[in-house]
Amino acid sequence: MELFPPIPFAEWRDTKETLHRFAQIVGKVRLAASARRNHWWNVPFHLTGRGITTRPMGQFDGNPLFTMDFDFVGHRMVIATGDGRTLSFPLVGHSVASFYEAVMASLAALGVRVELAIPRPFDLPDAARPFAEDTEHAAYDAGHAHRYWRVLSQVASVLEDFAAGYSGKVSPVHHFWHTFDIAHTRFSDRHIDQPGQVDPVTREAYSREVISFGFWFGDDSFTAPAFYSYTAPEPAGLAEEPLEPAAAQWAARGDSHLAVLPYDEVRTAADPRAAVLGFYESAYQAGARRAGWDIERLACPGGVTDPYLRSRL
Repeated sequence: MELFPPIPFAEWRDTKETLHRFAQIVGKVRLAASARRNHWWNVPFHLTGRGITTRPMGQFDGNPLFTMDFDFVGHRMVIATGDGRTLSFPLVGHSVASFYEAVMASLAALGVRVELAIPRPFDLPDAARPFAEDTEHAAYDAGHAHRYWRVLSQVASVLEDFAAGYSGKVSPVHHFWHTFDIAHTRFSDRHIDQPGQVDPVTREAYSREVISFGFWFGDDSFTAPAFYSYTAPEPAGLAEEPLEPAAAQWAARGDSHLAVLPYDEVRTAADPRAAVLGFYESAYQAGARRAGWDIERLACPGGVTDPYLRSRL
């Protein structure tokens, strides 16, 4: 199997726009029915052998324990409860409005009562339109959806490999439904004082100093898939640091910079996995050096923290 299959933004844009909104509906169920975690770690999706999952939720709020899974092999939405009951329906053939109706009806049939605080898209061009009224987005190509899951799975594997090299506080490797990217974040645990006008989502996400690593599929502002990294808050001189491989570059993003490695450049590399790992490591070294992290103390080569065991590797 090809490690990083082609996934040109323009070719699957219609499916991506529909699927993104499907994911936001299920993500908002997860937000409403899960116990809150630091930095919103309760909210994103995780990868499975057939798609993506919310993981178990409910129970603490009076609902039965339940999960919601996108199956991108069988192309179904699968909702299951902890007592063994399951309902599913096809992903193909739905508009956002009909998908929203099917989700809420299936949850109700399983005895799950969830009310979405804001049943509209988050940070998308049609953010003012309720999900229940969106009949515009109704494209779902099964081949493109399956390719999306394959790419997510391959990137997740690389990110898990990269995560092993750091012994400090880290996030899981997880898929954010609001931005439609997959990411992993390292923390220095340095507290960040933010201005009072910063919104609650951002305040919690960046309450500590971070260096984040991930991949996104492209959008109207950057119409190509790419691997990325950023340091927040950004230390002075970050964009002067070198990046690897040669195709990587610093891209201006307002008053800050994003380290970017185009996906298609990686696909043609002699060793695509090594290219991505090298990119993430160079971006980490850049941010950590400029921010004054104790790189040696936080290192965890091969996932081993004990000096004795490390000496015997």
